[in-house]
Amino acid sequence: MRRLIAFCLIGLSLALGSSPEVFAQAARRADPFQLAPQRPGQTDVYILSFGLWGPQSVFESEARGAARILEAQLGAKGRSIVRSNTKRRAGATPETLVAAAEAAGRTLDPAEDIVVLVLTSHGAPEGIALVAGRDTRLVTPGDVKVLLERTRAQHRVVIVSACYSGVFANALADARTLVITAAAADKPSFGCRDGATWTYFGDAFFNKALRRDPRLDTAFESARGLVTQRERREGFDPSNPQIAGGSQVLERLNAR
Repeated sequence: MRRLIAFCLIGLSLALGSSPEVFAQAARRADPFQLAPQRPGQTDVYILSFGLWGPQSVFESEARGAARILEAQLGAKGRSIVRSNTKRRAGATPETLVAAAEAAGRTLDPAEDIVVLVLTSHGAPEGIALVAGRDTRLVTPGDVKVLLERTRAQHRVVIVSACYSGVFANALADARTLVITAAAADKPSFGCRDGATWTYFGDAFFNKALRRDPRLDTAFESARGLVTQRERREGFDPSNPQIAGGSQVLERLNAR
């Protein structure tokens, strides 16, 4: 178990290298996605959920499970896109992520609707890893900002389940961007085991807290307690999950 978890502890940037503006240069392609239209006068939620690390199945499982629970709790039926990299399939390439963001951008009302972006993978102090077949790269906060811009949504939620993912909170959070991360910028997270259904954070936040409480902020507080208790019980230094920004987003979500 510890040996497998150790994948989360390595400095992935040394192996993958940082590739600035990965998504800014991704080629456009035919849109393969179907999304339910937005409803004028209502705040609709669109979910984009991606498992980025192909060699371990836990990230595909978490991306699918997170989307399913968010869709149910946020009333987003028919408005979610889920793609993952696996040992046999490159389903979450930069081109795919850009195409998904642009599909949402063509469908939603930028001022009225909300985009929820979920990324789950291994992480490094500089970003989150994407491994799709032989394509390995580091996705930085700058890359995620490009994706958010492609959605055109003025109100956004970013949830990153990875080691050191607090770097995304530091870089992206503002009043219209709520950022939730599995760990602080200087901390690893745990549970990234091939064959598992969830990481520790994913289990605490999506599978437990959010099933009981559809409010993202209060569900996060419950999840932070659950994951910290588990980490201490198993002898790990707590990952210190983060929540930042999003005051306007939470107001719109809670008003629904």
